Amino acid sequence: MDTARLEAFTDGVIAIIITIMVLEIHVPQGRDLAALKADLPVLLAYVLSYVNVGIFWNNHHHMLHVTERVNGKVLWANLVLLFWLSLVPFVIRWIDEAGFASAPTAAYGVVLACGALSYTNLQAQLIALNGPESRLARATGSDFKGKLSIVLYLAAIVLAFVQPWAAILIYVAVALIWLVPDSRIESLMKK
Repeated sequence: MDTARLEAFTDGVIAIIITIMVLEIHVPQGRDLAALKADLPVLLAYVLSYVNVGIFWNNHHHMLHVTERVNGKVLWANLVLLFWLSLVPFVIRWIDEAGFASAPTAAYGVVLACGALSYTNLQAQLIALNGPESRLARATGSDFKGKLSIVLYLAAIVLAFVQPWAAILIYVAVALIWLVPDSRIESLMKK
């Protein structure tokens, strides 16, 4: 089967995830900008989460555009990825209620790490189906950024129990690494 239905389904689920994330943000009590101060942590968590979900969506979109076909294994791998991304609003809510305490900050990293592992698995399933000479296989190569991201997420999860803000900085660093889509996939999309 082709990739169109998988991409449309993923787009819909990610749109719902983003909608749920924004609905979790409460209107501040007060009439001036000072009223935002209490809600600043959850707003920052929302921004980081929006960027992270957007990065997964953007790279997923690019990955499917250089993929010719999908199968049942790919569909299940995609569902696992969407499961982890659907937990982002939950951990943002936990951060909102508990602050950037160790456990919610680590849980945020667990969700991101499992999302990254799921994305890697989805990519592997697509390459296995479409072949080692497929456009996706050639574009991803050794996937250094993907492997580095997982290592950084795991380090941040551990660090969250020592210094939660340092873990948050690592989550931001990983997002910055992925902010620009892979130029190898971009060049293949033009062909």
